[in-house]
Amino acid sequence: MPEGLPIDNEQVLNGTMVGYAQQLVVCTGKRDWTSRIENDGKDRGWGNLVRGLKKMMGRGGPYLDPFNNILVTNSSLRPSPSTKSQSTASALLFPAFKYIPSIPTSIAPSSSTTSSTTTTLKTFIRAFLLPKHHHATQTTLPQSKLTALTRTPELQSTHFPGTIDILHSPTILICGHGGRDMRCGLMAPALETEFQRVLRGVGFDSVGSETEGAVGGVDGPNHANVGLISHVGGHKYAGNVIVYIPPKMTVRSGSGSTLHPLAGKGIWYGRVEPKHVQGIVDETVLGGRVVTDHFRGGIDRNGGILRL
Repeated sequence: MPEGLPIDNEQVLNGTMVGYAQQLVVCTGKRDWTSRIENDGKDRGWGNLVRGLKKMMGRGGPYLDPFNNILVTNSSLRPSPSTKSQSTASALLFPAFKYIPSIPTSIAPSSSTTSSTTTTLKTFIRAFLLPKHHHATQTTLPQSKLTALTRTPELQSTHFPGTIDILHSPTILICGHGGRDMRCGLMAPALETEFQRVLRGVGFDSVGSETEGAVGGVDGPNHANVGLISHVGGHKYAGNVIVYIPPKMTVRSGSGSTLHPLAGKGIWYGRVEPKHVQGIVDETVLGGRVVTDHFRGGIDRNGGILRL
């Protein structure tokens, strides 16, 4: 590690994960970003998406909700070939386990269309990111305000028909944000290489977002997604790894298979070194067991935070 940037090997990891309702993993195709990701990609659709979300859901935005923290992270996963302009971007959404290949980055519709027929970033927020239910303290808000801040899931099929459910492929995200902190910047590439090697060795024929046999490059039999992501908190615990187990993944059981014990969940690990990768793949990805020594926290399919 760089001088003056040690790894914290003393603090208990359990409970150090940031609390969040959903994680949006923006596909950039880049392997590092500026310290503040909203300042990056100014001529790219993915950059416009991050800035638009910050404007709409951040401080002073119309969809700001302190009880609905959306963790927006950039990733090295490649965007869909259809997102070549500044007007669209691609992203994965967890723990919904969805891949949205074309997300509009424009906040307002063009003058030649109406808001009811045009898909905008507001449509995406309303379809996927707003909460299904509100916190008890928000019931005093006017009903019109609550309605405006509640998810409208029917917009998903009408405005985003290309959305893919990630049902079978585990996704492993490694904080590699060297532009923010060099501890993760140095550790992540070694972890990425080792995860790719180990996963191929245990039967995942394709690893990454580039591949044959994976629907949209993100889901398919014997496929796994591995990518670097931007800051998620806790660089002092590098390497930081998030393992998302898809809702229909199975594990071998006797002569057959059963539903994975961690199906639909995300598990956060810290202080991961390359020597730990084989164990994490064997125990968590294949066996459905949490490695307690590295456990920072987790999230279930409904957005509930997991603790030991």
